[in-house]
Amino acid sequence: MKMGCLKRWPLKRWLGLGLIVLHCITLGCAQEKKVAKSKVGEKVGLPCCYKIPSSESLQNYRVYWQMNVTDVVLAYAGEKKINEHPRYVNRTKLDFENLTLWISSVEILDSGPYQCIVQSLQSSPDKPGSHLLCGEPVTLFVTADFSKPNIEREVTASSCASTEMVVRCSSHGGFPKPEIRGFLNDERVVLNTTWESESSLSPYNVTGTLWLNMTKDSNFTCFVEYDGLLRSTSLLLAKANDCIVSTALPSYNVITASSIIIITFVLAVTLAVKYLPRHACSHCSKNQVSAEDDVKESMNPPHSCKLTCEMSSL
Repeated sequence: MKMGCLKRWPLKRWLGLGLIVLHCITLGCAQEKKVAKSKVGEKVGLPCCYKIPSSESLQNYRVYWQMNVTDVVLAYAGEKKINEHPRYVNRTKLDFENLTLWISSVEILDSGPYQCIVQSLQSSPDKPGSHLLCGEPVTLFVTADFSKPNIEREVTASSCASTEMVVRCSSHGGFPKPEIRGFLNDERVVLNTTWESESSLSPYNVTGTLWLNMTKDSNFTCFVEYDGLLRSTSLLLAKANDCIVSTALPSYNVITASSIIIITFVLAVTLAVKYLPRHACSHCSKNQVSAEDDVKESMNPPHSCKLTCEMSSL
């Protein structure tokens, strides 16, 4: 009994695993979505779900390429174009072998889901008339590059200890809607972000704002990320230094006045040194001569005495 169960168990196990794998494969195929990416102005090819055998031609098929289920982009019956959307005129081309839809000068408005529908025009006993061969979707993602981020700063207040400023990082003209991030000295900072766009399928302008109270110089880096792409800019934010004493040179008038005063003082000192000693010596010499004369006069006999003596001798 047990041996019989052991012999039957591997077969049941494999059957169960086979059903699970088949279910997963089927589910995976149903969920698989074809994706094409392009940038504004480029050329992109959207793959179709069917390829015409080499032994046949487009004459036996009807092909529709449509967008958003309702808008027919391009349609062929046999090898004759039967429909084309006005917005795609002169921008689309169908590959007659693999039925790829080529779109040139891609625009943001081209973003969205497309579907390739192929019908066979050959009838058979079991399938009279035309019948559907495939109708799988493919999604086109269009991106537009953002401008290099521009960083501006505005000092709102400053002191010797700190500087308050507003830092703004902005970028424009890109698609899809981006995320903007800021790093201060390699540390993530939260930016107050605003977006501007005319519609969900129009270019975006984005601005991130940061308020800072800085006590030292810091390096700020701004990143703009969109559809896996990055653009960045860095700027050194210098703290305002209001502690430095002004070393401005004096004005021309101050220099001139100071020079005149200095020159006048030097001339006065020079004249004083040159003439005052001479005047003093001249005065001293006069006094000395006067003194010597007085001495001589004192040594001579008085005239009255001389006359008296002469009179007595007579």
